[in-house]
Amino acid sequence: MEIKAFKAYRFNPDVVGDNGKCIAPPYDVINPTQQKKLYEQNQYNIIRVILGKQEPTDNGKKNQYSRAAEYLKDWLNKNALKQDDKEAVYAYVQSFQVAGKEYSRSGFIALGKLAQFGSGVQPHEKTLDGPKADRLKLTQATAAQFELVFMLYDDPQQVADKIIAKAAAGKKAVIEFTDDDGVQHKLFSIDSPQDVALIVKMMAQKEGLIADGHHRYETALNYYALTKNPAAQWLMIAFVNMHNEGLVVLPTHRLVGNLASFNIDELIKKLQTNFKVTEFEFKEAKEKAQSLMQKRMDKAFLQGENAFGIYDGKSFYFILLKNKDALKSLAMSDASKSLDVIVLHKLILDGILGIGDAQLAGEANIEYIKDIGEAVDEAIAKVDSGEKQILFFVNPTKVEQVKAVAAANEKMPQKSTFFYPKIFSGLTINKL
Repeated sequence: MEIKAFKAYRFNPDVVGDNGKCIAPPYDVINPTQQKKLYEQNQYNIIRVILGKQEPTDNGKKNQYSRAAEYLKDWLNKNALKQDDKEAVYAYVQSFQVAGKEYSRSGFIALGKLAQFGSGVQPHEKTLDGPKADRLKLTQATAAQFELVFMLYDDPQQVADKIIAKAAAGKKAVIEFTDDDGVQHKLFSIDSPQDVALIVKMMAQKEGLIADGHHRYETALNYYALTKNPAAQWLMIAFVNMHNEGLVVLPTHRLVGNLASFNIDELIKKLQTNFKVTEFEFKEAKEKAQSLMQKRMDKAFLQGENAFGIYDGKSFYFILLKNKDALKSLAMSDASKSLDVIVLHKLILDGILGIGDAQLAGEANIEYIKDIGEAVDEAIAKVDSGEKQILFFVNPTKVEQVKAVAAANEKMPQKSTFFYPKIFSGLTINKL
């Protein structure tokens, strides 16, 4: 894949104060409460651009996209955003905890030359038209890139990782902050021509696999096709080596509601055709029942078996695929058929509950729950209150499975992977 260094625009602490207060998570994980908090955090927070508030008087000419362009122009005029003097590749290091264990994931930010899927870049998830239309409007209004595509590459020699480690050990971070989840983010500038050349040369022999940001990548392709702007051939990307020790994938569970004729007894009965079902009923020891289900899921994950958990408000269930031929008729590779999310979507969500591609596109029946913080407890509470009908627990997808599916030129269902932590927006900005 062809990459190059660039002179990023970054928030200028001489004007904005703490530039860590100007950064935000990706737009698509920000809820209204977080949006409000980010607005109040700093008058220059990137939230105003990537997920601006909508106003009752908005119309085709005046809206959140036109305001984003106004903010960008104003920040540039005030020198709140300042372009770096030297072309650089930017080392991005995130330090975090998962289940009490310390991790550090490092990668680098550079411009990658756009390529059609299958020509040096591979996707692994399906996309929806709505988010792509939204991001295209933002790009058309601002002619800039504020958010990063998270892309994996395979380098056992760890050429860039060694250069990043050297920069992190010997340089002062140009930005450093800790987010609300306790993740520490550090950005370092790598502007040595020799180091940059080594990274560029290494990447020329590699293919990229999109871990997160499929909608952003497809938006960049669409924007370039519309404008033919030579600068738009290049996209701001965060690259992480598949061999990086801090590469962590967490599960994304499925919270289901709005089904007209849902009946848990019927579901369990139908599941028994292809699955072994174990119920953990409870009256008071709810946490114990959940723990028993989780232990079974953990064991299945280690043994490479397809298994899920279910919560319906009165019991937890552990379901294990026993009929390995249930997916035999599907026209897809063995790599795809091995995925828990494919088993869940094809045999259960679509096959039993009638939530197929059209329903998924409509986004009426499924809420995706990332397994971090209080999200799972909040999802369980929605089932308890009757707001939702059932929660499906899923094990994480393995990185090698993502790689195998992409190699087969196939895509997983949406939200099949949750690479933790998220790559934040506003660290670097690329004007087109």
